[in-house]
Amino acid sequence: MICASTQVKQRTEKRRKKRWQTIKWWNNLLISILRAILIIAISYVILLPILTKISSSFMTKDDLVDKTVYWIPRNPTLYNYKIVWQFMNYPKSLLNSVLLTTVVSIIQLLSCAMVAYGFARFDFKGKNLIFGLVIFTLIVPPQTIMIPLYLNFRNFNFFGLMSKSINLLGTYWPFILPAITANGLRNGLYIYILRQFFKSMPRDLEEAAYIDGAGLFETFYRIMLPGAVPALVTVFLFSFVWQWNDDVFLTLYLSGNADFLPQAIQNIGYVILHSLEGEFSAKWLDQYASLFQNTAALLFIAPLLILYGFMQRYFVESIERTGLVE
Repeated sequence: MICASTQVKQRTEKRRKKRWQTIKWWNNLLISILRAILIIAISYVILLPILTKISSSFMTKDDLVDKTVYWIPRNPTLYNYKIVWQFMNYPKSLLNSVLLTTVVSIIQLLSCAMVAYGFARFDFKGKNLIFGLVIFTLIVPPQTIMIPLYLNFRNFNFFGLMSKSINLLGTYWPFILPAITANGLRNGLYIYILRQFFKSMPRDLEEAAYIDGAGLFETFYRIMLPGAVPALVTVFLFSFVWQWNDDVFLTLYLSGNADFLPQAIQNIGYVILHSLEGEFSAKWLDQYASLFQNTAALLFIAPLLILYGFMQRYFVESIERTGLVE
């Protein structure tokens, strides 16, 4: 009897385990399906505009008005790229944008790293208040400070110490000076990211450097900076992308200079149509303009996609290792 009872219990336990494994398998399958649906939906929302622009950029004006053509052009052409390339003065605009963005991003990286290191490792009066103001800059709309910034660089005299003010508009200095002082575009976020990373680094590294006779700055650039490469990569990429996409301050400081990509793509479609007047029907003017506008947008984001393609692995690793959480 005891043996039979034990066998019944064992069979019951096996059935229970098997039933639980079956339920768990179905739960995992359901979660996987829901995850796949969610990823596909998000990817569709993100990729649809890009795929639409790619398809449109190869269309002719006949394909555009042909209702049977939706994704694949009937007569693919590179005419749109040729025209947009010429009207944007793409090589020169690309070179100027890359130069400005790279210089500003590197300067912001260095200045924000120094400020963040100070917040992470040193105690001084008003530290928390000042850091709170740094974070507060993230929610300040740029439109609220555009006029003061414009007037400041229009009549720049370095806090009144110069006998005669100078006009810095039309030069790179309105971008470089805020970058040097860690007051550039989105610098509050960069300082926060680097501060969190420096706080997570062990103090034993600095103490060992001090014992070996290293000074404060030597410890910073020889010990702390090499150890903060993941955070530095993240900040540089963020800075590069935001500076690349900025057209507000670019238009404010370099008004009338179209040799930068953000300014070159503004209303590029209508500019081209106006220059090629007579080749396009007025009835489909907006649609024709979209062909050139989509082509210009692809040429604008192409360098960023290439950069991300080369830096994707380092970017993902850096995001995982940055000290964004206390």
